[in-house]
Parts: sequence; C-alpha cells; structure tokens
Amino acid sequence: MTDVAVKRRRSTLLFVRDLLIIVLIAIVVSFVVKTFLIRTFFVPSGSMESTLQVDDRIMVNELVPSLIPLERGDVVVFEDPGGWLPATPASALSPLDSVLSFIGLAPQDGNNHLVKRVIGLPGDTVQCCDSFGHLLINGVPVTESYITLDPGQTDAGALEFSITVPENSIWVMGDNRDHSRDSSFHLGDPGGGAVPISRVVGRAIVVSWPLEHWAWLDNHASDYLGVK
Repeated sequence: MTDVAVKRRRSTLLFVRDLLIIVLIAIVVSFVVKTFLIRTFFVPSGSMESTLQVDDRIMVNELVPSLIPLERGDVVVFEDPGGWLPATPASALSPLDSVLSFIGLAPQDGNNHLVKRVIGLPGDTVQCCDSFGHLLINGVPVTESYITLDPGQTDAGALEFSITVPENSIWVMGDNRDHSRDSSFHLGDPGGGAVPISRVVGRAIVVSWPLEHWAWLDNHASDYLGVK
C-alpha cells in the first residue's frame, strides 16, 4: 500500500471516528434535554381546541413545576391521575420510533397523558358560574379569552361546582369547555377532580408541528390579573 493510500485510509477513519463522536454527543445531549429540560408530546384529543388541535406536537418545559412555579392559565401536560382515561393498549411503536422517543428525537406517546389549562392553584376556590357565565376564582370573575363554547352556550363550564383546590394540587380545564373531561367531570373521584402537582410533566410552551399550527402558547395572565 502506497503512502498516499495509507494517508487516505487514515483520513477516512478519522472522519468516521469524528462523525460517530458527533452523533454520540448529539444523542446524549438530546437525551439530557428530554430528561431534564424539554420533551415533545402529541395532543391526544380535541379538549383544548381551538388552542391545540388533535395530533399537534407540543414542546413541554420540564422545569415547570420543579423549578419554575405553575401559574393560572398555564397549559400543562400531566399523567393520568387515575381513571381519567379509558384503559387502552399502548400504541405499537416501531423499534426505531421507540428508540427515537426514548432519546427525545420523536414525540412522546400521549396514551397516558392529558393536556389541560391550569385554572386553580392550591388553596384557590373555583366556582362555576356567575350570572354572566364566568368562572369565579376566589370570588373574582375571570374572562377567559381562550375558551371555545358550543353555539348557544354561555357558561364557561358544562357543570355547576364550587371547590377549594387541595394542597399540592391544581384544578385544570380544557379550552374546548363543552367537550373536555377535565377536573369538573371528576368531582366524585379521589381528590375531587384536582390533579396532584407531582403528576405534572411540565408546561406546554410551543406548538412545534405541523408548521401551519406553529405558535407560542400564552397563559393569558391578563385574564387573571384581579385574582388574589
């Protein structure tokens, strides 16, 4: 083998080595980001329309609520507290999809997760509804600019209720208010419909796919300005 051939072979091996190192670093970084910072999920239902559409991909900030506190109006992904979702077999992912999901390069399967908006924080009293159809939080009516109601419906809740959110829990509702099996539909469950904060995966911050749905997800803080 000539010196030129040896040099070419050595150069090719170095290139392959460097490429493998870059790929490995990218996988490790993606896994770390997915584990501690950002995860992606499919939107499993229409309960958040028109803010979110079925099968939208959303990016979720996992620093909420572990380091950054939850706020009223946050859109959150949380694990089923128990009995909110029907028992369904796990979707069959291909081995490649499973690996990509594990390292954070593909959206997480949403079978055991829900997406709702935080309405009440621990200690809040949430009521539905006043004479104008508004939810009341600690006696203050809130004008929810993001909700969708069926034609002829004026109340911001399909059911009447008055609850005080337990410690270390939140009260969540869907933006598609008349078609969301949210906290108000689970009043008779253990916890009275409240979701333990320990079940919250994180706050949804952006719709990342499809591109025509791309949007930052607002928590509409101005809707809650008067609530104390």
